[in-house]
Amino acid sequence: MKSVTQLGIWMDHSIAYTMELLNDTIISNKLESTPAFPDQVENLRLDESLMHNKKQNQYADFYKKLSYIINDYDEVLLFGPTDAKSELFKLLKENHRFEKVKITVQSADMMSNNQQQAFVKDFFTPQ
Repeated sequence: MKSVTQLGIWMDHSIAYTMELLNDTIISNKLESTPAFPDQVENLRLDESLMHNKKQNQYADFYKKLSYIINDYDEVLLFGPTDAKSELFKLLKENHRFEKVKITVQSADMMSNNQQQAFVKDFFTPQ
């Protein structure tokens, strides 16, 4: 019998902490989004439409990287303080590759790494 692979992702628009649950142990990694505007002086010269498009492209690239990670798991918990988790969930649901992945979205405040890991363990541990 194949064991179920479980992944928790605490995320906002700029960073994601992936936490794989393996035999009651968490294996954690960090993924950072590439800033759309590395030079703040350049920001002042850009029009609002261009700034919006650059931000959207930044998020799309970030979500694409996360989707490659998520593809290897059976159950995924997306949680965090911003709408990033819901935006990623919507993109994943539109992609048929993720039909067999059980994805849950939950709101969560800012958390320390230990709190994130405890949240993931509590979520995936049967009561």
